Amino acid sequence: MSPELDWRNAPKDTKSFAVTVYDPDAPTGSGWWHWVVFNIPPSVNKLPANAGKPDSGLAPQGSVQSRTDFGQPGYGGPCPPVGDKPHRYIFTVFALKVDQLPLKEDASGALVGYYLNQNALGKAKLTALYGR
Repeated sequence: MSPELDWRNAPKDTKSFAVTVYDPDAPTGSGWWHWVVFNIPPSVNKLPANAGKPDSGLAPQGSVQSRTDFGQPGYGGPCPPVGDKPHRYIFTVFALKVDQLPLKEDASGALVGYYLNQNALGKAKLTALYGR
């Protein structure tokens, strides 16, 4: 279940938001995208718990949850290999200078990340650690 997230003090020219969750410590050589959601309206400053379940109806109207490294849209929770060092799960909220990214549900995390970095006015990060 995706956690509740909220943010404040976005740049004044923000036209939309995006949220990503990325694990740079996954043993893939390229990390692991756990959640990618974009085209969040600028009037929204919160995602409720479980908004990452696409059929929950809890994600903001008009937002898009695209394909993660689990192969489908929506939030996928942490699951580092047993005995591995704790992994970093980086939650990032992007304030964007565009109303929408021209991407669909099948866009990869890496492709969305490219568009996010090209259109970011600002971003805030929270890093959580998890091991098992």
